[in-house]
Amino acid sequence: MNARIAKPNGAVLLPRVGVGAGSLANAAGEQAFFNMIHAAWASGVRYFDTSAAYLGGESEQRLGAALAAYPREELYVSTKLGRYLSRPGASSLPGGSDFYLDYTYDTTLRSVERSLSRLKVDRLDAVFIHDLDPGFAQAAYREELKTAVEGAFPALQRLKDEKVVGAIGVASMDWQACLDFAEMADVDVVMPAGEYSLLRTRSTALLEHCVEKGIAWIAASPFNSGILATGSRPDAFYNMRPATRQVLSQTEGLECICRRHDVSLATAALLFPLRHPAVSTIVFGAKTSDEFNESFARLSGNLPDQFWYEMDAFLSKTKDWEKHD
Repeated sequence: MNARIAKPNGAVLLPRVGVGAGSLANAAGEQAFFNMIHAAWASGVRYFDTSAAYLGGESEQRLGAALAAYPREELYVSTKLGRYLSRPGASSLPGGSDFYLDYTYDTTLRSVERSLSRLKVDRLDAVFIHDLDPGFAQAAYREELKTAVEGAFPALQRLKDEKVVGAIGVASMDWQACLDFAEMADVDVVMPAGEYSLLRTRSTALLEHCVEKGIAWIAASPFNSGILATGSRPDAFYNMRPATRQVLSQTEGLECICRRHDVSLATAALLFPLRHPAVSTIVFGAKTSDEFNESFARLSGNLPDQFWYEMDAFLSKTKDWEKHD
């Protein structure tokens, strides 16, 4: 499950399974976070992902402290840069005003230096240019894209040449933005969080581009920040916001198929992205060690072909459901 994935050119990327250290993974507090990371290690997980934006850098600090006891040569650690919180506890949602974007060359170098210090490591296995998309950049998107291609990406290439950074990637909750960047720069990996899941299947162009170019796809946020784990209950969250009636309705359709085949929705959500040849890695978050253990156990499932046949037919028929939301 944790075998390393290699690109066709031989460049080693990341293991098959990783754990995310985002805001939701930190929601139960520092000790619960530490326990979750230790449970992941005990289960054989060796890949851990975070960002300079998560908790304003505190996620990196917590992860560094949690991983300090383990051999660096066995670890794979990735982080993200380019979007930063304006103050501790600030909102991280698109359309907010409590963050700023900076994809310049010098800021990228400084950000990597800070991340190395917080994480207590001397190298990073992957670094992602983070949240470079119209949701965050709004009218300045094209300008920020140009800045990142001419600034952040060359800075990361320099650090890659110096063996400080391994893979270079782009991470966003917008698959089209990931494709825009991947068509302009020779990235090793993309992390379109939640963009290839049971609820979101419209990223065909990016999937095909990744297969063609040998770019690894990390399927982060397979539960779309909650609803595909909790199901269609009234307080469910979808992509960091309360689920709308339309989201709940689509999820109910997924649940009906799962019930007919006696399959857990959460298990289907975790296994679905890994079926595509573009997807090399899945990264999920958990607030507690018990939550991690439950999700990790689901990855060993082997669902029947008839279930996937029915699910694929439903997803094909309803893939544009969000256009009517």
